[in-house]
Amino acid sequence: MTAPAASSTARHTRRRVPPSARGHTVAAIVLLTPALLGFLVFWISPAIRGFGYSVTDYNLLNQGRYVGAENFRNVIGDEQVWESMRITVVFAAGSVIITLGLAMLLAALMQRLRARTWVRAGLLLPWLVPNVAIALIWAWLLDANVGYLKGVLDRIGTALQLDLLINFTFFNSDAALNIIILIGVWSGVGYTALLLFAGMMQVPVEYYEAGAIDGATETTMFFRITLPLIRPVIALVVVVSLIGSFQVFDLVQVGYGNKPIPEVRVIYYHIYQQAFDFLKMGHASAIALLLAIVLAVLTLLQLRLLRANRSDLA
Repeated sequence: MTAPAASSTARHTRRRVPPSARGHTVAAIVLLTPALLGFLVFWISPAIRGFGYSVTDYNLLNQGRYVGAENFRNVIGDEQVWESMRITVVFAAGSVIITLGLAMLLAALMQRLRARTWVRAGLLLPWLVPNVAIALIWAWLLDANVGYLKGVLDRIGTALQLDLLINFTFFNSDAALNIIILIGVWSGVGYTALLLFAGMMQVPVEYYEAGAIDGATETTMFFRITLPLIRPVIALVVVVSLIGSFQVFDLVQVGYGNKPIPEVRVIYYHIYQQAFDFLKMGHASAIALLLAIVLAVLTLLQLRLLRANRSDLA
């Protein structure tokens, strides 16, 4: 009889929460409440309404009627949706791969520099500029008639000027998507580099000292020490960059003055066009819901493949 009583007493003791912990819980709830309310109002509620629209023929002019899965069948059979998705996938792949490579190089260089504060501030500046401003700036720089690039090329020569202007303008169908990718890389590589740099700073210095004693080169230590230890940070960067790349819209919308050429009509612009130009809110909501599912699947795959929940530091 004594042993069960002691066991029950031990369980009761373990469940007892000290007053300080209860105070921390109350403080956490108070501090998190504004963010949770904002999340519910600006994220959860629109998502629920979007799902409701996706099963109706709502078009901003009437309440709409229930159509079930008709919108989803139309989306799957819509060639423009798949073409927009293909363009977005190309943009996302190019943007993520180039950004990650350059950011990794910049982060490794910052790890070796002494004047890191000024370098970090300079890298972060493009990311702080609003995307609308970035689109306007680059649209002016690459304008074939009055752009800054044209003024520079005017001093180079007619033949070279003509060739460069043909290849470096927003409205060149062969180069437009590549230009959009490079602009996206320019605006986001600094922020990505800072995230990777923060991860590198968590690696104990003793590991590098031990590697240097064993005769390992900088390259060897980067691939054998740095990369394995910052795997969770890399996973975070890849996931965030991929989701952000799929959400590209303002660069295309503003840069082309609401008239982008077919080669850069990404999926977000297609959703916007279906909802507000053609007033097919139900159709647009169905596309957005399917896109959210695709992103969720890609995110889970990336986290699984990169083993984001495990770090060699543990």
